[in-house]
Amino acid sequence: MRRREFLITTTGLLLQQGLSGCQASVTAPLTVQALKGSIPPQLPDRFVRHTTELLNQRLRLQLTAIPQLDTLFRQLQQWQGQAQNPQAEPEQPSSPGFDFRMQRPDPKPADLVTLGDYWLAAAIRQGLIQPLQPQSWSHWAQVPEQWQALVRRDRQGMLRADGEVWAAPYRWGTTLIAYREDAFRRLGWEPTDWEALWRSELRHRLSLPDQPREVIGLTLKHLGHSYNTADLDTISDLRSTLQALHQQVKFYSSDTYLQPLLLGDTWLAVGWSNEILPLLAYNRGIRAVIPRSGTALWNDVWVRPASAPALTDNATPNQLLTLTDAWIDFCWDSAVAAQLSLITRAASPIIATRDRAQLPEKLQQRSLELPEPDLLQRCEFLQPLASETLTQYQQYWLEMRQGTVG
Repeated sequence: MRRREFLITTTGLLLQQGLSGCQASVTAPLTVQALKGSIPPQLPDRFVRHTTELLNQRLRLQLTAIPQLDTLFRQLQQWQGQAQNPQAEPEQPSSPGFDFRMQRPDPKPADLVTLGDYWLAAAIRQGLIQPLQPQSWSHWAQVPEQWQALVRRDRQGMLRADGEVWAAPYRWGTTLIAYREDAFRRLGWEPTDWEALWRSELRHRLSLPDQPREVIGLTLKHLGHSYNTADLDTISDLRSTLQALHQQVKFYSSDTYLQPLLLGDTWLAVGWSNEILPLLAYNRGIRAVIPRSGTALWNDVWVRPASAPALTDNATPNQLLTLTDAWIDFCWDSAVAAQLSLITRAASPIIATRDRAQLPEKLQQRSLELPEPDLLQRCEFLQPLASETLTQYQQYWLEMRQGTVG
């Protein structure tokens, strides 16, 4: 899953400031590698002022924006490789299937890095990140249990109720259906659920992500099953339904699936809310919907590189032990969470289950960003799957794309 370009261009932001007249000592800089556009540009300055007062230390924050999540994941790999072999030059990673370009990373790892929850299991298994200390976070209890459970993992990256906390979720979104209003006006109907993708009027009119978990998952949802079904062979009509869907598709891509929709080559596209919602703001001919049977949820999370100094575990509840903890906790402050949700067009987990009447009016009106509670309950995180299950998904995907039935 490659969610790439975001709204705010804050690349290479460097803040080095404190309160005027403050006599406090200067801390070492907090370094954060964030996904481009996932942090509103006014928040770092607000954090600097807030934390300088809170800790009575003059803060320096270095925030660097990185355009792609997969770049951040590979940067974690490079930092870990350098830690294990400090004399080695970092290798440029290879990734079949897409063009990858990356700046040479700072040899010193950042304190915190954005990662998509899709990469979390691999990051844990590969030893790229270290556990966090939630007892240091005053707002952790306000994070809904579903989001807490998502980041509690064992050392293999699998969900575990009593597992360590490996990440701090700070914003989330959905997989949406986007469609051309003019085309569907001629058809005389509008898509509301996944079943629309199989209608004969849309043959060769779909653009879908080049992503097995998303496409097989939406097909499972269409058939009344979970995105996280562990044994695909138990779904007797899954293969034939996937083959029927493949006949509808004109274009697979996880990067450029919206271009054919804009050009009119396709009439319906499936993709991620952070990429589709900005498109609606300047192209009124495109509309979007959350499928009423439910959809997949994605999350952006903060992780700490394994090669960064380890966090100590002697914090007491509600104590901000480090600047790392302070940044994580700051992102969950109710006012900050509302601002982040409004500006980045992706909701903070803090507001996911909150009474909508207590939210800012603009957020209450954004049903595509913040689904109603009953619809949200039908949505699912893409959970980590056992290796044999992942192999099964890949086999089904290969059969679908080759037009064969196993």
